[in-house]
Amino acid sequence: MGDLDYIYAVARIRVKEKSLLNDTDISQMAGMQDDKSVLSYLEDKGWGDSSSSGDAEKVLLAEEKKTLELMKELKLDLSALELLSYPNLYHNLKAGIKEHCTSETNEQAFYPHEKYNREEILRILQDQDYKALPAHMRDAAERALSVMLETRDGQKCDVIIDRACLDAMSAAGKKQKNRLLRDYVESTVAVTDIKIAVRSLKTGKSAAFLKEALCPCDLLDVRLLAVAAAEHEESLHTFLETHGFREASEALKESPSAFERWCDNRLIETIRPQKTNSVSMGPIIAFYLAKLNEIKTVRIILTAKANGFSEEETRQRVREMYV
Repeated sequence: MGDLDYIYAVARIRVKEKSLLNDTDISQMAGMQDDKSVLSYLEDKGWGDSSSSGDAEKVLLAEEKKTLELMKELKLDLSALELLSYPNLYHNLKAGIKEHCTSETNEQAFYPHEKYNREEILRILQDQDYKALPAHMRDAAERALSVMLETRDGQKCDVIIDRACLDAMSAAGKKQKNRLLRDYVESTVAVTDIKIAVRSLKTGKSAAFLKEALCPCDLLDVRLLAVAAAEHEESLHTFLETHGFREASEALKESPSAFERWCDNRLIETIRPQKTNSVSMGPIIAFYLAKLNEIKTVRIILTAKANGFSEEETRQRVREMYV
């Protein structure tokens, strides 16, 4: 894309940004009585399509589809879209392996994907046709399936696939010319490493386990993170506070939901500077990521309301919006 193409695309995005939910919208929905009220509010704002009325999951899927179609219409670099889809792609691999090995059908466990949907993932695993997968997934798919078939160790399977996803994202991110993508991927890897360390501390995992699970990145030293998380909670807090992640430590001390909220908000902070950019792919990527964050937050609110959570409990779980 040339400068004029970017200027046109960014102008379209600026218009679309006006339709994004803001913090006031999120606050209003968090205070609503039930999930039906939230869904009605969203549909009044144009969420969903003619086939999704009254069905929360269909409304969310319709928003994801519309966003992806917009990205393609604006000719967002396909390699960028592919990179940003890695988490969903690897999640589908995990879901496929578990269904293949347990014969327990769960279609809702899979994310929609143009190529690697539930049916295709299950076919690949059944035929052990690993060459049909992207090159960066093949080894992990073969190893994880072998572990699951031989030991039924679902946790080991998850570690193999999650680490492969982080490795693939990190490698692809470093090749990207767009700085936002590079920064976003690096932040994603760092935040995910911290989440893994927190979960490992709570479940008493060893430094050896963490060495296998954590992905090297430039924003933190995973070797020191592994040592801290394998020792005790105070060591982990000390590491975070002395390595540029004091807010993560503070959120973790507050509550698990506050920590999860920090993880997502940290990524939004990475893309927010694109609101003043006008001649690059950055604002287009930022809009796409902002919309995904928006959909995730709406799903959290809908789930909280459907399960009878109080307004306060719901507010503790909501994320910051891009606009």
